[in-house]
Amino acid sequence: MTGASRGIGAAVVRRLANDGAAVAFTYGASAEAAEKLVAEVVETGGIAVAIQADSGDPVQVAGAIDQTVTQLGGLDILVNNAGILPAAPIESLTMEQFDRVVAVNVRGVFAAIQAAVPHLGATGRIVNIGSINADRVPLSGMSIYAMSKAAVAGLTRALARELGPRGITVNNLQVGPTATDMTPEDSEIADSLRELMALGRFGRPHEIAGAVSYLVGPEAAFVTGANWNVDGGFTV
Repeated sequence: MTGASRGIGAAVVRRLANDGAAVAFTYGASAEAAEKLVAEVVETGGIAVAIQADSGDPVQVAGAIDQTVTQLGGLDILVNNAGILPAAPIESLTMEQFDRVVAVNVRGVFAAIQAAVPHLGATGRIVNIGSINADRVPLSGMSIYAMSKAAVAGLTRALARELGPRGITVNNLQVGPTATDMTPEDSEIADSLRELMALGRFGRPHEIAGAVSYLVGPEAAFVTGANWNVDGGFTV
C-alpha cells in the first residue's frame, strides 16, 4: 500500500491487518508515524512492514513493490493511497506544483500498478483511492487535483478491461470529505463541505477502510472497473 503512515492509509493498514493480511506500506517523511503504526499492528498480532519511498519517484515505487515481495513472500493486493492536494487559483499555481501532483497522484499510481502486476495472481486485487472531485468540483482552486483524480478514474476503467482476463480486479474509491489532516473537520471550508453532503458530516477513515476491505475480499470478485463513490452523498 502506498502512502499509509496516517489518515485513510493508516486506517486501511489496520483493517487489512485485522482481516489477516500481511501488510507492507510506504511512507514519505513520516518515519515516526510509520514505525508507530507497525508497532500497533504487531501488538495486535498482525504483520506490517514500513518502507520509505517517494510516491512521485517511479524507481522508488517499483523498489517498494520488490521489497514487499521479498519480505512478505508475494503480493496479492495493491492499494494506491498516496496523494497530495494543492489548492490555489490557476493563476498562482506553478508548473512545479503541476508536475508534482501528476507525479504523485497519477504517475505514482501507474508505476505501482505496473510493478505489481507481474506478481499478482488470478485473484489479484488493485484498489485506487481516488476522490469525488473527479466527478464534482463545487469549490474553486481544485483544478490540478480534480484533473489528477479524473485521470485515475480513467486508468481504473482501462486497466479493469486489460487485466480482467487475468482474473485481476481494478477498482477506484472516489472518496468524499474525510476527517484527516488533509481535510480537517475544523478547516475554514468544513461547514461548506458539510452542506454539500446528504449526510451532513465528514467521513471517517475506518469507513473508507471498510470499503477497501470489501473490494479486496472474495465477495467482490465480480466487481471491477468501478469508480465507487464513498462520499456521504456529495454527488446526490
